[in-house]
Amino acid sequence: MSKSIQILIILLTLSACGRSSDIMKTPINADEKFAEFIAKEKFLAEKHYPGIADEKMRPIFTEKINQVASEFKTLAESDNPTDKKYQEKIRIGLSRFSDVYMELDTEDRERVCTYIEELMDIVELKSSNGLLNKFLYGFDPNELIKKN
Repeated sequence: MSKSIQILIILLTLSACGRSSDIMKTPINADEKFAEFIAKEKFLAEKHYPGIADEKMRPIFTEKINQVASEFKTLAESDNPTDKKYQEKIRIGLSRFSDVYMELDTEDRERVCTYIEELMDIVELKSSNGLLNKFLYGFDPNELIKKN
C-alpha cells in the first residue's frame, strides 16, 4: 500500500513538472466573439479614449489588430491551444507594430493593449506574461518587483 502511494506521488510530481503549459479549453461562443471583434470598427473615440491620433493610421493599426485576432481564432480552433501559444501570438502581434511604433501616441498604445486584452478575454487567457507591459512601458514593472 505504502509503495503504491509513493509511486502515485512520484508519477503525479513528474507529470506536473513535465507540463510547460496546460491545454486551454476554448469557450463555446469564441468563434462568434472573434467574428464580432474583427467586424467592429477600431480606434474610434470612446469615453476614455480620444480616438486615433493620426487618422491615416487607422486602417494600418486595425489590420494589425485583426491579424492577431485571426491568429487567436486559428489557435482556438486547433487541437491544443495553450497559454504559451497564445502568449507567443501576442508577442508576434505586438512586434508587428514595431515599424509604426513612433506613430503610436500613449493613448493609441493603451488602446492596442486593450484590444489584446479583449482577445485574451475571449479565450479566457489570464496573463500576457508581461508582454503588454513591455509594449506599453518598454519594460515589465512586475520584473522590477521580483528583483527587489
